[in-house]
Amino acid sequence: MTADKAAGPGGASPGGAGPGGAGPGPLSARAREAVLQRIVDRRYAQGARLVEREVAEELGMSRVPVREALRALAAEGLLELLPHSGVRVRRLERADVEHLYEVWEPLAVQASRLAARAVAADGSPAALEAALRRAESAAAADEGGREVAAHTAFHEEVVALSGNPLLARTMEQLSWQLRLLFGLREEPAHMRAQHAEMYRRIAAGDPEAAAASTLLHVRDSRAVALRSLFGA
Repeated sequence: MTADKAAGPGGASPGGAGPGGAGPGPLSARAREAVLQRIVDRRYAQGARLVEREVAEELGMSRVPVREALRALAAEGLLELLPHSGVRVRRLERADVEHLYEVWEPLAVQASRLAARAVAADGSPAALEAALRRAESAAAADEGGREVAAHTAFHEEVVALSGNPLLARTMEQLSWQLRLLFGLREEPAHMRAQHAEMYRRIAAGDPEAAAASTLLHVRDSRAVALRSLFGA
């Protein structure tokens, strides 16, 4: 099995071959992406120990790029180094979720506001609508992994439509964490409806209504995540 095939459908983040839509990079970057996808898909469960040799065999790669990928993911906080015994998938703590939402909430709200302004100035929400339709299709087919990827893509497309490159770079850093979180929690139907409402407000070119609908969605998302993962 090649490294590309190991990543599987959705092994790349929406809109590109890796976070931020970058093209294929060195083997270590491709190994990092494949391991990330397995964490998001929960093939590598929280707390699971990863053995470099076994991961390399699974990905059909040599151990050097896999070792570099695992070290990079440990530096990013997704893996934990174990003394003399490799790494394990880091368990999400309540503080991790809280910190993520503290950063994502203002980013998401401002991105929606700017996206609506862009539409009002003749920008096109077509890519945003396409991501929304993919999420709806995946939900109807009960394809959880594809739905998670589409939901993340929806938020990425809002940021892309905003036209703010700094927001886009910040979103690149959050995308995989959001995909991981979305994959672990429940996804109630009303939250899918909130995406549709966000789209309507952005497509109408109404910045403040778009911002308000996004704030409601992100705060609901936080409550759902905390309840799903920690029971409160």
